[in-house]
Amino acid sequence: MGHVTDQYAVFGNPVAHSKSPMIHRLFAEQTHQDLNYFAQLVPQDSFNRSADDFFRGGGHGLNVTVPFKQQAFDYVSFTSDRAACAGAVNTLIFQDGKMIGDNTDGIGLVTDMVNNLGWTISGKRLLIIGAGGATRGILQPLLDQQPQHIVIANRSVDKALELAKRFSESGYLLGCSLDVLPGQSFDVIINATSAALTGSALNLPDSLLSDQPVNCYDLMYAAQPTDFLRWAAEGGGKTADGLGMLVEQAAASFALWRGMTPSTSEVITQLRASL
Repeated sequence: MGHVTDQYAVFGNPVAHSKSPMIHRLFAEQTHQDLNYFAQLVPQDSFNRSADDFFRGGGHGLNVTVPFKQQAFDYVSFTSDRAACAGAVNTLIFQDGKMIGDNTDGIGLVTDMVNNLGWTISGKRLLIIGAGGATRGILQPLLDQQPQHIVIANRSVDKALELAKRFSESGYLLGCSLDVLPGQSFDVIINATSAALTGSALNLPDSLLSDQPVNCYDLMYAAQPTDFLRWAAEGGGKTADGLGMLVEQAAASFALWRGMTPSTSEVITQLRASL
């Protein structure tokens, strides 16, 4: 028998822009792991078939990005607690004949904030803009840090209230609409909307930044700062984009698959340079 390299992939649609193959290549080089990681464009309606084919062909592990995280959740036989809370799976592990789903997005965000940026979440007042899947994916790991409270603000208040209720046993959460934000104060503001992609302005009140300095994090990343981060910087906030989160969630996936945690700082630096 010849030597077979372990196969990993990220499934998405679109997926050509994915930085995951580069990140995992750098992790593999650093930890001397023999693996191959590629991006695969999966048609909207054939996630299950594509995943079956991948694992049947000897695939070891999968990452899943937009729009398949809910489908991946339904596909697996077992989920971690954090994936169950998120209702979404971004990491699939085939282990002892079982298909296990995990979600490393939230822990990636928290690790980036606490370890890389030196921000404190514990005891702080957090605001999350948006009440979609991205917010649902990060809430439990943020609540595990025991913030003073988390406010979820969304254009449609119903979705914000629904999320606040869903996670209410894990901490103090409030849902509200964007127009009740003037006059409120926070230590950390997280933009979890796709406003950066759609180009729609959030029109956040400048008063949110009057308590100095406010830590402002955008889950999106790009070569140029997003509108949210420009607004935050102009108001004197400390800003960070989601590039560190991307690398940290990848490192958490890598650790689940390979049993070792790669060092992330130089990978973040290299990735930033590649933008």
